[in-house]
Amino acid sequence: MSTLTPPAPVRDRVRTGPPSLIATGLGLAEVRWAAAALALFLAGWAAQAAGAPEWAWWGLFLACYATGGWEPTLAGLQALKERTLDVDLLMIVAAIAAASIGQVFDGALLIVIFATSGALEAVVTQRTADSVSALLDLAPERAVRLTPTADGEREEAVDASELVVGDTILVRPGERIGADGTVVDGESEVDQQAITGESVPVARSAGGEVLSGTLNGTGVLRVRVDRAASESVIARIATLVEEASATKAASQVFIEKVEQRYSAAVVVATLLVLGVPLALGAAFEPALLRAITFMIVASPCAVVLSTMPPLLAAIANAGRHGVLVKSATVMERVGRTDLVAFDKTGTLTHGTPEVTEVVPRDGYTADEVLATAAAAERFSEHPLGRAICAAAAERGLDAPADVAGFQALPGRGVSALVGGAAIRVERAQSGDAVPAAPAAMGTLVGVLRDGEPMGTIALTDAVRAEAPAAVAAVRAATTAPVHLLTGDNPAAAARVADATGVDTVHAGLMPQDKADIVRALQQDGSRVLLVGDGVNDAPALATATTGIAMGRRGSDLALDTADAVIVRDDLAALPNLIALSRRARRFVVANLAIAATFIAVLVTWDLVATLPLPLAVAGHEGSTVIVALNGLRLLSGRAWRA
Repeated sequence: MSTLTPPAPVRDRVRTGPPSLIATGLGLAEVRWAAAALALFLAGWAAQAAGAPEWAWWGLFLACYATGGWEPTLAGLQALKERTLDVDLLMIVAAIAAASIGQVFDGALLIVIFATSGALEAVVTQRTADSVSALLDLAPERAVRLTPTADGEREEAVDASELVVGDTILVRPGERIGADGTVVDGESEVDQQAITGESVPVARSAGGEVLSGTLNGTGVLRVRVDRAASESVIARIATLVEEASATKAASQVFIEKVEQRYSAAVVVATLLVLGVPLALGAAFEPALLRAITFMIVASPCAVVLSTMPPLLAAIANAGRHGVLVKSATVMERVGRTDLVAFDKTGTLTHGTPEVTEVVPRDGYTADEVLATAAAAERFSEHPLGRAICAAAAERGLDAPADVAGFQALPGRGVSALVGGAAIRVERAQSGDAVPAAPAAMGTLVGVLRDGEPMGTIALTDAVRAEAPAAVAAVRAATTAPVHLLTGDNPAAAARVADATGVDTVHAGLMPQDKADIVRALQQDGSRVLLVGDGVNDAPALATATTGIAMGRRGSDLALDTADAVIVRDDLAALPNLIALSRRARRFVVANLAIAATFIAVLVTWDLVATLPLPLAVAGHEGSTVIVALNGLRLLSGRAWRA
């Protein structure tokens, strides 16, 4: 027997998810300083163009220097203490050199570019940290632990973190399960889409495994704790995301080495341009002017703008077509994709069950079966019940109004009196002989009237209409097999693969399994682009070379972990995005060639002859304008096509 004590309510914390992107940005000092620098730069530019006194716009530009340049300066000085030289410090030196010879506009532009870049990097880093913290909120803070007593058992509300292996917890209808464990008593259905990606709640009874953070249905479960909170599936997902993000950051070491070498080369060359003439007896002021001119023409303004305008224009073009690309680096990386992998539920499919076929028994029509089932399901909150009611409404069926005695049958279905007849709508269990089973694959629901079968309803997670064409297009673009990674069962995965033309199927995966498969594909030399939408996809999205999330149904963690978001859930945008990225890369290569040619010519001129400072500035700025305008061609609508 059980001691009659007042139930100990378990209340989850209020889950608001990570803060908005704007809130994240406003909370970061890097963003505020970059915004202030941009505002001062624009004000100085406007004052200069309007013919304001020179002291006015000089003051605004110098204020831009201070607000946008103090952090890179400190970071560069710290790097010097560690015997490294980065390109940020070089930009500060170039900006100061520009101001020293009157070209304060050029220097302020450099400051704004690099301050903005640093701010964007800070926002992305903070958003990832916030989303990992929000993931842990899926698991409830409290759980009801059952403790044996002399006359039964006692219910005790405890912190979920206090649960140890072997404890038994009580999970009431509608509560989130507080730990990974095994059901020891009770029967219910558990919604675990957030963890495994299964679109329909799964039946769980004695002996079944349940996961922390998943949502219990209408039954009561007693669960034996099998893992501590720190070892739960949710905790492991958070760890995997953090580790994968750290690994991706480490891949930037090569780029940093190139930057250091370039910066060091320019500094050394500038000192030589100044020192060699002085050693040979040249006058100081002409030698200094030549060195400053060299610093200006060798500074990578045009190189920076060779990459940013094409990539930013491509980002803007993608945004107009419903794809949010989070950075220029991501836009460039998308075009290098060798292999594309998809999640199933919510990605290739809509993520919600839909009625696909109704097969009546003799003596009944399909409309009668569906209308009767909808009447019985009228008060159900189960996804299958809602899908049946929606299908009846779409067909304009009038469900019988005389409905009474509704009862949910945990793990099975519902029952009710409809028009005086006992109606049961039950999901077929393994081994059931389902009457008039449809040929379609999916979830099968039997409808019985007074114990006699009326017919069978088939429900499936419908494939997106654009999915087959999108799969074919990305296969053609990458010339590699398309993979499907899903936590759903092999039969459901095979059905979706057949419908969409996916080549390779990996089914029954836990979140860490998806990440492991992506990692193995990358170890084979493939640059993997993964498309997903759920919490269960987050580790794989972080591990993949490029992760893309579906925007409408995507979890907070998936949206923040992913490198890009398909806002409208239109898979047809994916091959277009790959094609746009490849065009942007071609524009970047062309711009770099232009910038390199200008730098080489101007530097050579400055070294072998006398390059007038106005001509140096004109050539430097001219190359910047050329590459910027060339990149902006990617704003054209014609650039968005596969």
